[in-house]
Amino acid sequence: MSESMASLRRIDRLSDVDGQYDVLFCDVWGVVHNGEVKSPAAEAALTAARNQGVKVVLLTNSPRTSEAVAQQLGVLNFSRSAYDAIVTSGDATRALIKSGPRKLFHLGPERDIDLFAGLDVELVQADEAQSIAATGLFHDERETPEDYADLLAGFAARGLDMVCANPDIVVHRGERLIYCAGALAQSYSALGGKVFLAGKPHAPIYELAARVADAAGKRILCIGDGLFTDIAGANGFGADALLVIRGIHEVELQDVAMEAGPLTDALRQRGLVAQYAIESLR
Repeated sequence: MSESMASLRRIDRLSDVDGQYDVLFCDVWGVVHNGEVKSPAAEAALTAARNQGVKVVLLTNSPRTSEAVAQQLGVLNFSRSAYDAIVTSGDATRALIKSGPRKLFHLGPERDIDLFAGLDVELVQADEAQSIAATGLFHDERETPEDYADLLAGFAARGLDMVCANPDIVVHRGERLIYCAGALAQSYSALGGKVFLAGKPHAPIYELAARVADAAGKRILCIGDGLFTDIAGANGFGADALLVIRGIHEVELQDVAMEAGPLTDALRQRGLVAQYAIESLR
């Protein structure tokens, strides 16, 4: 990393670091949109970075493919000129699914079914499954991980492996926090189940993004609001990190977010480092 833990800087705009990075890996949910509306300020900031010659890769723990996420961004009218490419946890997870058992139980909503497109797998009922592919809760607007206790216990008793296509625990949808597949993976691991993950903060998604961006030897800045996904992932990958404060940890960090010193200490207590912090991406 290019700066020490003690030198976290509060910045007002992404343009404050113009000229310092060649590639941006930018989170999607909570940074460029909240699941319902886009952030025009984030859109403008990323477009301006691209106009300066910076490559922008949107890096998301969505369990869906990059094509599906691009379509979602289009629905939100997020400009295609704001990014060069999209890399998803779903993209990185497909390799794990390919190498596992053929008969899968899809634990997640029907909208994520594109994850399996073109793969030589058979989606089966729970009692026939040889493995679990978790993309989320079936009805994430009204369910919690506790609703899956019996199902997960049954899988654990049978010794089935779980591939988790979205390591996020929660995500913002408008003003609400919605549970993600990572919450189910957390519960399954607590039962002794074996879980495989490819999304942030794990290496496969960063390695894939680096290949897509041709980022070998380039200066990379990772942008995101998730401490244990975006920031931890940047730390593990050896890239610099920009923490977006107004995100899923906003309440948790509200007492320390205004000053660089206390915020640096709060990150240190969690074993994390960020070079910069910003209120929201703009």
